Amino acid sequence: MSVEGSLPDADAAPVDQVVLIPAGPLVLGGDLGGTSTRIVVADSEGNVIGRGAAAGGNPTSHPASAAANFGQALHAALSGLDPTAVKAGVVGMAGGVALARPDVAAQFEAAWTGAGLVVPPDYIGDLEVAFASGTPEPDGTVLIAGTGSNAGLVRNHQLLRTAGGHGWLLGDDGSGFWLGREAVRSVLQALDLREPLGLLGQAVVHAILPDRDEHADAQREGYDALRDDLVRTVNSRPPVLLAELAPAVMAAYAQDDEIARSLVKRAAELLTETAARLKTTSDKGPMVLAGSVAGESSPVGQLIRQHFAGDVLTARDGVGGATWLALGTLDPALATTANHQRLVEH
Repeated sequence: MSVEGSLPDADAAPVDQVVLIPAGPLVLGGDLGGTSTRIVVADSEGNVIGRGAAAGGNPTSHPASAAANFGQALHAALSGLDPTAVKAGVVGMAGGVALARPDVAAQFEAAWTGAGLVVPPDYIGDLEVAFASGTPEPDGTVLIAGTGSNAGLVRNHQLLRTAGGHGWLLGDDGSGFWLGREAVRSVLQALDLREPLGLLGQAVVHAILPDRDEHADAQREGYDALRDDLVRTVNSRPPVLLAELAPAVMAAYAQDDEIARSLVKRAAELLTETAARLKTTSDKGPMVLAGSVAGESSPVGQLIRQHFAGDVLTARDGVGGATWLALGTLDPALATTANHQRLVEH
């Protein structure tokens, strides 16, 4: 019978920590993203016996805190367990290219060994984790569309090729960032043309300049003043924050705003075009969609699903997918469909 690892109650009287000795080897899965770091420890039957979470662990977007957050989540997941019993570890990471820097790699190594782990971790990309969370099949295609966008071709559970994923400045077509940027551009164009702002335009102005009345300003100061304020405010913030406007586009789409509908349609086209760059004559396996923009409730995701023939699946728990891959690393015979369901569909 498995025992869930947990941190002791802060208000309880201090007690000696009991280290559990598992009957067999353990595996560890990790999902390190821009907003959260999650760790799972499981036994060889796919039963979760430890969980840990912390703030963002993407070393590119959180260079100063990613490794510390990783260590915090590891310690929480391993609380009450013998870390030397972990015999395989797979950690999916957004921004993993930063590990090529010796100083970043050293910080993550210190977090890993500092948690008492002795087996070397296998760091993989978020595309592989997303695919594994959506299906136990070894081959297929994965498309991520959240803040950014990226697509990958998977063969035998490993990433063979990618398309997109070039970042907000050079790519991320169809992503949340793209939707936000295009929404702002549509507002600026309307102001240049002295046209009234529609539903989406008003939502964008309110989101960027919450204390300003765009109608009063247009009457009192003219369109140029509002335009200049928008440009100045957007350029003073980190560019990636434009992705925060994506929900406004989705909401305006639901209310039949013409510009929002054109942006959603174009985003879906760009994302399907990105995935199409990976097509080969030997295509097989399902398409897995991941990220909020490609989600089942997103109009962009719904249009993408209408485009692709064959099985189109939705990525589920990323850390569960990483843990399932760790089971396969420990012993390929353990990477069963039943274990997959147990880990990703809890």
